[in-house]
Amino acid sequence: MTDHVILTYAGNHYRLPVVTGSAGEQAIDISRLRAETGLITLDAGFANTGSCRSAISYLDGEKGILRYRGIPVEQLAECSTFKETAYLLINGELPSQKALTRFSVLLNDHSLVHEDMKIFYQSFPRSSHPMGILSAMVNALRSFYPELQRLEEEIDITVTRLLSKVRTMAAMSYKISRGHTVVYPRPDLTYCANFLNMMFDSPVRPFEIDPDVVKALNVFLILHADHEQNCSTAAVRVVGSARVNLYTAISAGIAALWGPLHGGANQAVIETLSEVAQSGTLDRVLARARDPKDPFRLPGFGHRIYRTYDPRARIMKRMAHVLLDKLRISDPLLDVARRLEEIALKDAYFIDHHLYPNVDFYSGIVLRAIGIPTNMFTVMFAIGRLPGWIAQWKESMDDPDWKLCRPRQVYTGPNERPYVPIEDRPS
Repeated sequence: MTDHVILTYAGNHYRLPVVTGSAGEQAIDISRLRAETGLITLDAGFANTGSCRSAISYLDGEKGILRYRGIPVEQLAECSTFKETAYLLINGELPSQKALTRFSVLLNDHSLVHEDMKIFYQSFPRSSHPMGILSAMVNALRSFYPELQRLEEEIDITVTRLLSKVRTMAAMSYKISRGHTVVYPRPDLTYCANFLNMMFDSPVRPFEIDPDVVKALNVFLILHADHEQNCSTAAVRVVGSARVNLYTAISAGIAALWGPLHGGANQAVIETLSEVAQSGTLDRVLARARDPKDPFRLPGFGHRIYRTYDPRARIMKRMAHVLLDKLRISDPLLDVARRLEEIALKDAYFIDHHLYPNVDFYSGIVLRAIGIPTNMFTVMFAIGRLPGWIAQWKESMDDPDWKLCRPRQVYTGPNERPYVPIEDRPS
């Protein structure tokens, strides 16, 4: 017999089925609630609401677990590449050598961006934020590369086109913003090495590819590749539920990721650490973070889901130390970060409120070491999250229980009242 809960309302009893996921998590199915009782649920921020069934990523916030298609993220960060992880997320299984080679060929074949798109880049003001540009340009891809029919091979082309071109577009926007010559992708380089070369190669100073830097970028992108139904992923699913094209759905995800409470947090961490390093205001920053009346939230600490140390943060912390030691970089922000983490992990307020370091806390230091400018940090997050967004969009399109997303509300405005002509209104 199916598990259920009993809801008692107005003297009547209603059986609500309990759905159990493959990892044991349980949810009350309320899909028939309004039809049977006239009631809806109210859940600000959807903190207790499951919007879909998904087989892509799983996390346990209490135990600090994150898995992609069942594989622990720690194993992927250690052994995999971003390209292979992207294939895993989108297709459900790790690729064979033949499948990975075909995937690589498709990524290479679709890595160039239409030359006419350069005109769009040059029309944006130089002060434009790269995330705003990227969101607009991804939407514009629909005009240059019409979406193909939903045949498997043609979907593969659309998917690899996005994965490859977004990387190229990000590097292109950086080069154009600096007034430098655009560097084209090379067929002999891996996904991450290609991006670094497009970012930093120049006619006067050829870029030397460091395998440790390439590894660090792979790890960064893998750790950001998917994370259940976060704000930007939910945006991709909600917009995609209207059956818009993939480019538009991804553009919506980029726009959502731009927010400082979501993808923009890694940039906010660096800005906060820089302020502390320059002014020595660590005590003041901590005091503000502890003050419940202060709207300030310490960037890089705490997470909507995790109630313990973010497993991605441990990996990024280790990568920050390895990379800075390898490159012989002395970054004062790393010293501030270490001190801040040391205090926070022993502080009663932080412990009681589950404010542990999250992935953003050390990721900015890794990106700084690689040479990525601060205003490009969120763009890097978007490149990493892209395969997750694509996988989530694809899964939702194939869902036999698909519905147009349309939340309800509890209305709190005035009741019915008559229209008053303007001459009769009080002055």
